[in-house]
Amino acid sequence: MSARVGAGSRVPFARTLKRILRESMSHHSRLCPRQVLGARIALLAGRELHLRLPRRDRRLIAIVETDGCFVDALAIAAGCSVGQRTLRLEDYGKVAATFVDTRTGRCLRVVPHPQVRDTAARYAPGAESRWQAQLVGYQRMPDDELLVWRRVQLTSPLAELLGEAGVRVTCEACGEEVIDRREVIHKGRVRCRACAFGAYYATGHTPRSAGKLRSQATSRGPAPRRLPRESARGRTVRKRVRG
Repeated sequence: MSARVGAGSRVPFARTLKRILRESMSHHSRLCPRQVLGARIALLAGRELHLRLPRRDRRLIAIVETDGCFVDALAIAAGCSVGQRTLRLEDYGKVAATFVDTRTGRCLRVVPHPQVRDTAARYAPGAESRWQAQLVGYQRMPDDELLVWRRVQLTSPLAELLGEAGVRVTCEACGEEVIDRREVIHKGRVRCRACAFGAYYATGHTPRSAGKLRSQATSRGPAPRRLPRESARGRTVRKRVRG
């Protein structure tokens, strides 16, 4: 079995996969089945979209639906990265990814086959465990038994996904800068997405600069320490003291 890694050329599948997995494993304590899935998913996407992998440009965007070791192997195989803004996370808790060819607009979503764990055992008859069978079997299985893929369409315009480098605005609610056209117009005002739709964090204090914090620490002396003491009921409580 072989996988087309570049348009107009065919590279032996096993050798290509071995190289990707060796590099992926260098970021982890061991090789695992999900790393194999990440590499295989990316290689299939490159074949179906007729793109040479790994990419050295920003033509291919990968949108992954979980994090972890799966993503590391996928990123190595596809040549996508957060730093180049070609790797995005939509955390659905799924081992799945959609690949977008920004030149043609074609999109391909790839997921593991529903029976992939059971099928893997047939390709690793000497495996000592189900985990080992998956690790070995996923490397040997043909694409149509390992994966399911289909063409999809983005629900937002491609231009919105790509953003616009060099554009900067200030959120009218929090006053923080928003780059690359990631702002939204909410109730007629410019907002960052955190202020418009709710953030993943909550703040309970007024922000202060590092300079102010340093000056206050110098003028007021060392910060108070908190030491535990026993209450009448035997529960540990904390009393504020100055050391």
